[in-house]
Amino acid sequence: MPVHKGAPALLSAGTLCAALLLSGCANTAPPAPAAPAGKAAAATAGDSRPAGAPPGAAHGAAGPGEPASTIASEPAPAPRLPGVGPATQALVPDGTTQALVVTGATADDNYSVATLYEKGPGGHWTESAGPWPTRNALRGWTTDHTAGDLRTPIGVFRLGDAGGRLPDPGSRLPYDQDDEFAISGTGFLGEPLEGSFDHVVAIDYNRVPGRTPLDKERPLGAEKGGGVWIHVDHDGPTQACIALERESLRELIRALDPAREPVIVMGPTPELTR
Repeated sequence: MPVHKGAPALLSAGTLCAALLLSGCANTAPPAPAAPAGKAAAATAGDSRPAGAPPGAAHGAAGPGEPASTIASEPAPAPRLPGVGPATQALVPDGTTQALVVTGATADDNYSVATLYEKGPGGHWTESAGPWPTRNALRGWTTDHTAGDLRTPIGVFRLGDAGGRLPDPGSRLPYDQDDEFAISGTGFLGEPLEGSFDHVVAIDYNRVPGRTPLDKERPLGAEKGGGVWIHVDHDGPTQACIALERESLRELIRALDPAREPVIVMGPTPELTR
């Protein structure tokens, strides 16, 4: 069967991130009592504080007992993806405005949940599709994936190429239809694998972006594994991939927009919330 290619992808898109300021102000001290008669009210040379102001009150400094938040305005932290901590959020490229977040309960769990989020003009992330039930690798997750470890790599990876045995369901990513996506045999629970690669999205782990998901070049070396995809769920755990139910995957493929520089953020909750 001939290969059908979709439209070119990976158009750059800037993000509009507005920093919100928390307004704060120092409490104004009450006026000082009048100086007793006969005593001079001379100020110390170079001290511009009003008479009676407590030490440190000049230039907006906090007085005794005042919380630091009232001293000066500080920028609010940038909005994060729901359920994602600052260390993980820092791995999301600045230009990305579309992210599929896949979370498992523990490092050894092979059940997970996927939700697609989009970043709006105000910088806030909102749910746009899902949540969908998903499966991941038999033994769960890892931060140091190797070939055959039966764990799904944890991290943030770009999504730029799709394909499958069946025709393009409406992808905006490049889509490679090829009979080589056909698969047979059984999974870890004895379930049939046929049809698992009818539609796939390549996860950019140890692969060359911009090529068909079938490409076998491994920039990190063969020992680091590869061929990590989002594919059709076969009712069992995977080797390393993420699996979605067929119609959910078709919906995801239609939703992914290369102009939004989409990524997948995946791993167990304790890791992603760091």
